[in-house]
Amino acid sequence: MPRLTCRLTDRLRRWAPALLLLAAPLTLAADEPPRWDAAGASNPLLPGYFADPSIVRDGGRWYVFATIDPWGDDRLGLWTSDNGRDWRFSTPEWPTKRAATSPTSGDSKVWAPSVVRAVNGRWYMYVSVGSEVWVGSAPSPAGPWRDANGGKPLIKRDFAPAYHMIDAEAFVDDDGRAYLYWGSGLNWVNGHCFVVRLKPDMVTFDGTPRDVTPANYFEGPFMMKAHGRYLLTYSDGNTTRDTYKVRYAVGATPFGPFKEAADSPILQTDAARDIVSPGHHAIFRSGSASYILYHRQALPWPQHGDAVLRQVAVDRLTIRRDGTLAPVRPTHGSAVAGFAAARDRGLRWQPVGDGAHAADDNYATLWRAPANAVGTLTADLGSVRQVKGSRLRPEFATRSYRYAIEASRDGKRWTRLAAPRERSGSPIMLRHAVTARYLRLTVATPGAGLWEWSID
Repeated sequence: MPRLTCRLTDRLRRWAPALLLLAAPLTLAADEPPRWDAAGASNPLLPGYFADPSIVRDGGRWYVFATIDPWGDDRLGLWTSDNGRDWRFSTPEWPTKRAATSPTSGDSKVWAPSVVRAVNGRWYMYVSVGSEVWVGSAPSPAGPWRDANGGKPLIKRDFAPAYHMIDAEAFVDDDGRAYLYWGSGLNWVNGHCFVVRLKPDMVTFDGTPRDVTPANYFEGPFMMKAHGRYLLTYSDGNTTRDTYKVRYAVGATPFGPFKEAADSPILQTDAARDIVSPGHHAIFRSGSASYILYHRQALPWPQHGDAVLRQVAVDRLTIRRDGTLAPVRPTHGSAVAGFAAARDRGLRWQPVGDGAHAADDNYATLWRAPANAVGTLTADLGSVRQVKGSRLRPEFATRSYRYAIEASRDGKRWTRLAAPRERSGSPIMLRHAVTARYLRLTVATPGAGLWEWSID
């Protein structure tokens, strides 16, 4: 299958003006509920705020590497799944901000990974740390990941000072030759796209980098090949507003020249359907179908304050027989046919009181504890039945939360199953074998959000 293939002192300098100019909130008719507020919605794909995703498959398992929002973290996010629908969060051991920093990198965080398998059988990651590109290698997407360039950046910040040296994306052609594309703009002025062939070690440049910038290019290049044509897909616009989108240009070689296609862009804001600023994508195949994995603004949008929080979604991509791309229709509730079925929701339950968003199988909606108090959620299983445990998907997989669980047969007499203690990750697993009709979850972290509570 083909390669399964944005960023605040540095990033703040680039984005701060836009943060003060967020567009007005999207509005809906008073009698029309939000289109994304529906049970069973399978997009967003991941429970949390992540961006710039890269996806690969190995040994029957999917791996999604992504920027941790807001604006990166000291490490990357890694989500793994055996079915493409139920995902588990972790962080790879490399890169970290501490391990991949040079005197010229700046203090921005870790973001925008690209992971690819080379013809030598090893996996390589090209990742932005600060305003530079680093490269690591591993025997498997699961790791262990290690620096592959002697503890120094592959592309330094000063390679082309007028542009950001970030968003590197690797492409392996049919003949096994590998290429690296990268580049972004500054202060929301469009950037330049550079490309260089890589030697078989996937680290050394084989020649001099070339500028292959197509029209309307800002950042996030992703190369693919279809029907003998090279399609350079990329992002344009402002991810903090509603102008971010995916465009593409066509060339006869990996070096172009690239001419933007007549039907570009292929993915953009659809305010009527609450799709805001989709972009920085990867394109991959599952079975006989092609898909585009991308981030878009979390809902409701805009967020309070100056936060820009994005979520990862996946949709079908149609590649025409002439090697062009059809416009993508982004979804909220599709089962994403051919890639993944419905999520494993466990035992169905009804909330007692205000808790519907924790039981709607929708990662666009949150239940949230009171800002200055402990919150409780009570689940009614409908009858007395055996329960094995709970899976909690918190708002931020990287933060710690305090949870406790109680059980009851009649909703009056309660037995504690798990005492309050701090836990992190996603999903957070609570084992509590019991026979009960009601479960009561205490969230002892004020203001904590919960995407879903699954009961097994």
